[in-house]
Amino acid sequence: MLEIPNFYSVIIGTELLNGRRTDAHFVFLNQQLLSRGWEQKASFVINDDINLMENVFNLIKNDPNSVMFCFGGIGATPDDYTRQIAGKVFCDGKMEFHEEAKNRIINQFGSEAYPHRINMAYLPINAKLLKNVVNNVAGFYLENRFFFTPGFPSMSQAMVVEALDKHYPKSSIKKYRLIMTIETSENDLIDIMKKIPSHLELSSLPKILGDKRKVVISLAGYDKDEVDTNFELFIKFCKENKKEYILKDINF
Repeated sequence: MLEIPNFYSVIIGTELLNGRRTDAHFVFLNQQLLSRGWEQKASFVINDDINLMENVFNLIKNDPNSVMFCFGGIGATPDDYTRQIAGKVFCDGKMEFHEEAKNRIINQFGSEAYPHRINMAYLPINAKLLKNVVNNVAGFYLENRFFFTPGFPSMSQAMVVEALDKHYPKSSIKKYRLIMTIETSENDLIDIMKKIPSHLELSSLPKILGDKRKVVISLAGYDKDEVDTNFELFIKFCKENKKEYILKDINF
């Protein structure tokens, strides 16, 4: 099997969940990944809960092919826990003042870097930096695959682009996809669906239009011949059962 990066996003902010702010991170990251031929494996929107953060980080860490983009919680206020939890999960709790991160904060704020802003340079050990185009307070990343950015889109978006351009610029692995819309019910297709190998990406989207049932079948994978062979099972069903179909998605 091909080793393909599994991209995750973790969006931290109680204000998103209580409705005081609207998330902009998921859509931006998703667009950037898709434009490079990548896809997200999962996305988490969580509140500022240290146990929940630790559990989510550990879940992602346990995927050997994971790449994570985390948004929020790397500031200097008491509810900013991301740096410490990242250090605990990914670096066995080892933290240090990053000299370059300190210099950037001092150059930006002078004497006002102390006593609080300077703490934003206290990072997990061996962290590398992401440029903050707004105020020069760096984001950071670990192992070239765990990226931590601020909760402000004006800061985080440039960091996402920087990280992807440097480490995951373009997928060289192409996913092959076939789509068809069948005038039938999902129930009629379940026996065929059970024959599709689990490593292929199969989706079934039913729709009732007036008195007609339609199903949009999408089948994708990295082996064109395998996708073609399995997709042919649906075409064969249509021909044998005189079901009308078109080889495209329908606009619901």
